[in-house]
Amino acid sequence: MLATRKQNWGEDRVMFYDAEGRLRSLLASWTNVDEPDVFTQVAAGTSFLSADDLAALAVLIDELERGRGRRSSVK
Repeated sequence: MLATRKQNWGEDRVMFYDAEGRLRSLLASWTNVDEPDVFTQVAAGTSFLSADDLAALAVLIDELERGRGRRSSVK
């Protein structure tokens, strides 16, 4: 049974009582307390990464490649 939802330890969390009556806590993102975001609805389980996630990954890969090139030129 859901008890409350609040910011706890800097995270959006839900508090609930388990079968033994103990108060438990989970990240809200691990539950279905919110409607799925638009990307998740449109992707319908067909994509693991959003366009923003892919763009961020491309930047990280580029930074790694540039860093590797600098290191290989130094002997």
